This record gives sequence, structure tokens and C-alpha cells, in this order.
Amino acid sequence: MRLLLPGLVLLALFGLSLAIGAASVGSGGDLSLATLLSVSRLPRTCAALLAGAGLALAGVVVQQAVQNRFVEPGLTGTSEAAMLGLLAITLLAPGATVGWKMTIAAITAMAGTAGFLWLARYVPRSDPMLLPLVGLIYGGILGAALAWIAWMTDLMQYVGIWQLGEFSGVVQGRYELLWIIAGLGVVLYLLADRFTLLGLGEAQARSLGLDYRQTRALGLVIVAAITAVVVVTVGAFPFVGLVVPNIVSRWRGDNLRANLPVVALGGAGLVLAADIIGRVVIFPYELPAATIFAVFGSAVFLWLLFASPGGSRG
Repeated sequence: MRLLLPGLVLLALFGLSLAIGAASVGSGGDLSLATLLSVSRLPRTCAALLAGAGLALAGVVVQQAVQNRFVEPGLTGTSEAAMLGLLAITLLAPGATVGWKMTIAAITAMAGTAGFLWLARYVPRSDPMLLPLVGLIYGGILGAALAWIAWMTDLMQYVGIWQLGEFSGVVQGRYELLWIIAGLGVVLYLLADRFTLLGLGEAQARSLGLDYRQTRALGLVIVAAITAVVVVTVGAFPFVGLVVPNIVSRWRGDNLRANLPVVALGGAGLVLAADIIGRVVIFPYELPAATIFAVFGSAVFLWLLFASPGGSRG
């Protein structure tokens, strides 16, 4: 575990070198290497890094908000709610800009996450696995509604793209919204102490002077914005927000301010690794990065279940 940080740095450098190598092989006489790098390869690498970092940070916020290590945006209905917003604006305003699509997706993602937080109030905390199961069922209901509407409107292909995160379509001009994640990451770092108190539970947080509802609402906005921008740009990714914070917490403890940069780097490196593996494992064809990460994430999730019978914080 002590080699995680330098390993992720090396992984990012390897991804960059792979991008350069792929560009040099794939470039023809019409495009220079520099042009291909700036238009396609570097945007794709940046998109993978930003998406991974954002989803990992969103997982930290959700876990602090519900005091449970086994939840993430993919297990709270957030991604499904964001896709419902995307589907709605696609039907009502097909010509809407990407900015409007992200805004609507963020609003519906906030509503979906708020619904999960409301349900979480009535879930007994004696068994830490009850809350993830409730989230799984809740997300499944939203997903079923999404699939039914998409089927009735002949938009299943669009929904399939949103549900399976991948970076093959990322080029310059089609990923820049992901830089919003960098700004939100800075906000999270500056407010890390508040989110640490949030993880203590409402009674203890209020006794220490925290405005519990305001902080929780801010976390809800940050999670919804990160999820929406990732879904709109590259699609949904499972397990990133669950796996990375748990690995970092086991390695470094629960100092949230100190862990946030490592969590962001870990999410960035692992999603980049999934993208690299997806590009080379059946070359010249490509597997979606979300598929690669789902296999890895599910294995780590099972390990966490067996290694952490007491995963709840509250």
C-alpha cells in the first residue's frame, strides 16, 4: 500500500506515453503528431483523470453524509436520476446545448440523491449492508423508469451510451466541462473539516457547532454536479466512489483533509488504468473503461465485505 501514490503517478505517465505512442502509430499524412495529441490523445487522458478524481471525491462526500463506507453515487440513485434528466431534456429540447443538459442532469441528480438521503433516515444502522441494499433497490427503480421511458420513445441507444462510461468519443471541445470537477475538488478540500464533522452524525456535528443541514445540502450539490458532468460527458462509472475512498482510508486512516488529494489521485489513476487496459486488451478493438473498472471494483467490493464486517461509521 505504501507504493500506491508513486505507482499512480507512474501510471499517469504511462498513460501519457501510451497516448503519444498511439498517436504516432495512428497518425497519417493529414494530421501531425502534435495536432493529434492536442485534439484527441491529451483530452482523452485529461478526461479519464478528471472523471476518476471527481467520482472518487463524490464517493467520500456521500459516505460522510450517511456515515456508511459502502455507498457511493452509483448506489444512491444519483447516476440514474442524472440520466433521467438527460432523457427528459433530450425529449423536450433535442437541440439543447451541453451546458443546459448538464444543468438539468445536475438538478435531477440532486433530487434523486435527496430521495436516497430521505430513505436513509428510516434505515436501521445496526447492519451496514442494509443501506447499500436500499440504495441498490432505489437506483433499480429509477433505472427501470429510465429504461421504460427510453423504450417507449425509441431512445434505448442513448441510454446505453450514458450507462456505459467510455472515452473513445472524447476530443478537444467535448470534454472541457469535466474541468468543473477540479474547482469542486478545491472547494471540498477547503471545507474538509466541515465534512469530517458531517461524518460524525447529526447530533455530534451540531454539538460541535456545525450547521448540519447546510453542510449536507452543499455536499448534495457537489455530488450531483460531479455525477452530472461525468454522465453527460463520458457516461456512468460504477464502484469508483466506493473502492478508492475505502482503499485510501485503510492505508492512511480517516484524516479527511490529508486523504482528499490521495483519493482524487487514486480515482484518477485507476480510471486511467481501466481506460488503458480497455484500449490494449483486445487491440485494435476497445472495451469501455467502465466495464474494466466494474470487474475490478466488484472484486474489491467483495473483499471489503469480507474484510470489514463493521463497515458503518455510525
